[in-house]
Amino acid sequence: MTRTLRAAILGTGAVAHLHAEALAAIAGVTAVASADPSEERVHDFNARHGIAVGYGTLEELLAREAIDVVHICTPPAGHAEQTKAAFDVGAHVIAEKPPALSLAEVDAMQSAAVVADRQLAVVFQQRTGTAATHVRNLLQSGDLGRPLTAVCHTHWYRGSEYYDVPWRGTWESEGGGTTLSHGIHQIDLLSYLLGEWGSASGQLFRLDREVETEDTSCGVVVFESGAVASVMTTVLAPRESSLIRIDTEHATIELEHLYGHNHASWKLTPARHISAERAASWAMPSNEVPSGHDALLSEVYASLLTGADVPPVAADPARAIEIVAALYASAGRGTPVARAEIAAPDFRGSMRSPVTDLRPGR
Repeated sequence: MTRTLRAAILGTGAVAHLHAEALAAIAGVTAVASADPSEERVHDFNARHGIAVGYGTLEELLAREAIDVVHICTPPAGHAEQTKAAFDVGAHVIAEKPPALSLAEVDAMQSAAVVADRQLAVVFQQRTGTAATHVRNLLQSGDLGRPLTAVCHTHWYRGSEYYDVPWRGTWESEGGGTTLSHGIHQIDLLSYLLGEWGSASGQLFRLDREVETEDTSCGVVVFESGAVASVMTTVLAPRESSLIRIDTEHATIELEHLYGHNHASWKLTPARHISAERAASWAMPSNEVPSGHDALLSEVYASLLTGADVPPVAADPARAIEIVAALYASAGRGTPVARAEIAAPDFRGSMRSPVTDLRPGR
């Protein structure tokens, strides 16, 4: 008889609904419990998704339920401790991004996974979908030639009311500003496509919002391949867009979307010296799976159900946060930060960095 994995969802905010909806479509898993300090939110969440029981805390849930997988959909400040609690009872963990507030906490989460012999998957759903897989395969095959330049822009809009939530916009509880909380999605996708990074330099700005952290940042990331990427993130853009462009020796890859992409979101333009026949071989596959939580969680559970390690779409949880940490550290010291330096303890703690305040009158 095939075993059914019992899942629990910690936190019942907006992103938790995406997890619950995805779980409902995956054979071999059942969401059996949720936890949230608000009894009203738990009740409404469970009623909407047909979840049997709810608790006020993760500790109470784990003490009373046999759980195979814990979905952590809470603010990042609690992720490291919550992950360890789940591993301590033998559960796997699927955590929302950012995985934690610092690289040291990510280290602790990964070490706890090894000790418990459990899997840690981090939700970077922009990696998913057949288009991203196809483009990554083309890049890795070398058929597009060497990557040369790239653009990675996250132009989102978050009004002042967004920061009325107490934990947002502070170094202590959010860990960073828009670079960590929003730009990390596109930064992660860029590094998923281009591979390991070599160095990063960044600047942080406060242009409008009343926050401790940055509401805008810009930087340069140099990859080990030699590709040079411009990275910009802001929450001040009335027309929201998420943009990646990669220029290689033989083609230009373009992706524009907002929170999710499909085949139509991507465009491959061949260089003038590329034949029509060769360019045609780069066409998207006939089957199409959009990016998103559905795609990511289905791949993760396919691995968990067979006892395999987490798939590439959920692996390497530290890579994007390493780049973000380097951008922040560079903003503080005014010089680029090499990937080799990130291993030092000074870079693995708090990412608090100076922010240039350019608001009128400041």
